[in-house]
Amino acid sequence: MPRVVTFLSIVVAVLAAAALLYWAFRPAAVPVDVATVSRGSFTATVEEDGKTRIRNRYVVSSPLAGRLLRLDLKPGDSVEADARVATLLPTASPMLDPRTRQELEERLGAAEASMQEAQARLDRANDQEAQARRDLERVRALQQKGAATNQQLEREELALRVAERDRVAAELRRHATEHERDQTKALMLRATATSPPAEQWDITAPVAGRVLHVMQESETVVAAGAPLIEIGDPHDLEIIADVLTTQAVEIKPGAAVMIDRWGGPGLLQGRVRFVEPAAFTKVSALGVEEQRVWVVADIMSPRELWSGLGDNYRIDARFTVAEIPDATVVPEGALFRRHDGWAAFVVQDGVARECAVELIRRSGRLAAVASGLQPGQQVVVFPPSTLSDGAAVTTRR
Repeated sequence: MPRVVTFLSIVVAVLAAAALLYWAFRPAAVPVDVATVSRGSFTATVEEDGKTRIRNRYVVSSPLAGRLLRLDLKPGDSVEADARVATLLPTASPMLDPRTRQELEERLGAAEASMQEAQARLDRANDQEAQARRDLERVRALQQKGAATNQQLEREELALRVAERDRVAAELRRHATEHERDQTKALMLRATATSPPAEQWDITAPVAGRVLHVMQESETVVAAGAPLIEIGDPHDLEIIADVLTTQAVEIKPGAAVMIDRWGGPGLLQGRVRFVEPAAFTKVSALGVEEQRVWVVADIMSPRELWSGLGDNYRIDARFTVAEIPDATVVPEGALFRRHDGWAAFVVQDGVARECAVELIRRSGRLAAVASGLQPGQQVVVFPPSTLSDGAAVTTRR
């Protein structure tokens, strides 16, 4: 009997030691975050930062070079179509140094002398023409009486035609010298004028709207084509966002847009109007060159909901690219790459079981799967690299 008791004691001691060793060296449960697989509608979106923009904006420019008077308009002021927004005056002539003034005076004297010479030549040509006309009449009368030959008559007719041409040339020369004198006088008057010309040019607004920017407020001399003010309708806004070209190919005109983080409560509804046909290169904050394209959308929500929005206000835009009315939805963080496919860890009785998943598509924080997961199952979200199939897990609170 004592031997039996001793044997049983030894067995109990060995089992207790084995149990202690097991509890001491068994793998600890991995703490994980879990989420529940659900069934419902799935919407794939492309989310990008964007901004508002006035649909039609007009830059009013100076049509001529001149002196611009100070503008009274300020950003936010209302203007009517064809209303005067700026006034342009001719620029004053540059100041003359004594040498240039002396040159102009000498040019004026030479021009007046040339005009007097041309007038004298014109008087001479008129006298010669009159004399040639009298000679022709005299020879014509003699020729009718037989006292002059036909050859003499032809010579007198030729002399009259030559005299007429000389008179016309003298008249043209007289006009040319008169214009030269007037041109020199005009230069002298501009150089010696004490006040600017009274003419002015009123620049008008092409459309009704509000002033967005004033490029040149103070009085100054402007060149032709210089921008002065920008006018637009702040109530006629659109949404623009630069999207990666790899994502923009899925955005179609008419697609729904959710406008978020615009500064007001709730979401605004929008609709894509068009995707620009040409992309551009943009360097990201990390220094990576990206090909992006502008997507333009209209705001469909009532104006009363977003009356506080203005031009160039920041927003977040979510463009809808696909909708699945009945799909198995799982958090995107629960999926990870396994070989050429996707997989997830399903929690069953405190144990993580790896299962292959057939992915339909991802969108933001959610993903739609075709097989591998069932609604109601618990999946590990963002599984740690140490987690393996069959490992014990515990849910974080």
